Amino acid sequence: ARVAAEAWPPMRDAEELHEALCGLGVLPANEHTELFARLVGSNRAAAFTVDGREFWVAAERFELVGRVYGGQVRDLPAGMSGSGTCPTVEACAAQILRGWFECSGPRRAADLARELAMPRDLVDQALAQLEAEGQILRGHFTARNELEWCHRRLLARIHRLTIGRLRREIEPVTTATYYAFLHRWQHLSPGSQLHGVDGTLQIIRQLQGSELPAAAWEAEALPGRIAHYEPDYLDQLCLSGEVTWGRLSPHPAFERDEEERHARVRPTRVAPLAIFLREDAPWLLAGPQPSSREALSHPAREVLAALESRGASFFADLTHATGRLNLRALLDPKRRAGQGKGRTARPRHAPGRWALLRHTDAPPEGHREAFVQQLLRRWGVVFRDVAVREPLAPAWRDLLVVLRRLEARGEIRGGRFVSVFIGEQFALPEALDLLRAVRRAGETAAATSVLAATTVE
Repeated sequence: ARVAAEAWPPMRDAEELHEALCGLGVLPANEHTELFARLVGSNRAAAFTVDGREFWVAAERFELVGRVYGGQVRDLPAGMSGSGTCPTVEACAAQILRGWFECSGPRRAADLARELAMPRDLVDQALAQLEAEGQILRGHFTARNELEWCHRRLLARIHRLTIGRLRREIEPVTTATYYAFLHRWQHLSPGSQLHGVDGTLQIIRQLQGSELPAAAWEAEALPGRIAHYEPDYLDQLCLSGEVTWGRLSPHPAFERDEEERHARVRPTRVAPLAIFLREDAPWLLAGPQPSSREALSHPAREVLAALESRGASFFADLTHATGRLNLRALLDPKRRAGQGKGRTARPRHAPGRWALLRHTDAPPEGHREAFVQQLLRRWGVVFRDVAVREPLAPAWRDLLVVLRRLEARGEIRGGRFVSVFIGEQFALPEALDLLRAVRRAGETAAATSVLAATTVE
């Protein structure tokens, strides 16, 4: 409404009314009858009637209007002339609509046809021409179920004003409130935990791409977010093929020169591992493949050679081929023997099926967009200090391009949501709702819990 009011031409005197008539092409009669009478008296404007309604037209636009409305325009005043610049009736109608779109906000085709007394098919043809020229854009701007059209320049102004208003609506919260929000967003707060296999899958979807110490996944990360967590939940997801796990980032040893390399890469309980959905592996593995094998221990080389020659293999196949144990068996020796009772029981298939993770040198299409969506899913509110905690994420400048585009489309909100952090911040609408609820409830939390991939201190 503000943009439409600013764009509408003023009509405070006869000169301004004449300029408005020249810009709009045709104008329904309004309250400025005295000013219009002055223009008519000087042969600078005329009136005509369509379906019992009176319209005004400037002398410079008479021929333009005459071609659109045909024989309905009569009594041409002496000395009135027009410019014949439109080759077709459709082009003349498009010129009139262009003037209206330059001076108003989003409009529907049916409203234009009714307001300007034009045939609907002629309006549709004119709209198609203006859209092909890039003058107007179609979309759902004020009504979800009806198609509207708006001049691209005014639409850009509407977006800027809307984004500015939305950014001012959210009052930044304190750090303690932000951490309380994170505890609830990541299902760490009492009463917010998920349940069962489906809940485990949702937690993995939220945390995928994060690398935690191998022993921490089933000791802290999953039990803290899944009520009454059972290790069998993760086994079921892995056996179904929905979930896999492995190291996504290269070991620092691969980046050292031979002279600086003092230790071999060996599996341990603190090895950083990620658990993720198999369908999301392509963009999570977007990175260079470690080329050096010299950093691997001798057992690791044997396992690597077996996987390269045999392909994906189950635990028993690898132990028979190499005589080595896998990492999950190292974490819990009872797994390899199927020992344990109750919650500690481990089926013999628990070590799972092993394969090589294939990295891609060139990131796949949509790589940055996928990471942005993942960060929003994990953190709810995303800003630079959060992104730097994600070693696999693209550079912040690349993520910022995607985040700004999502904000312009209305899918996320931008602004300052957490007072202590600087720079642009972006949030999912549902995250802002939760942030408001946490602030109203006065909840606070200390930054001592494992949140996603890192310990916030």
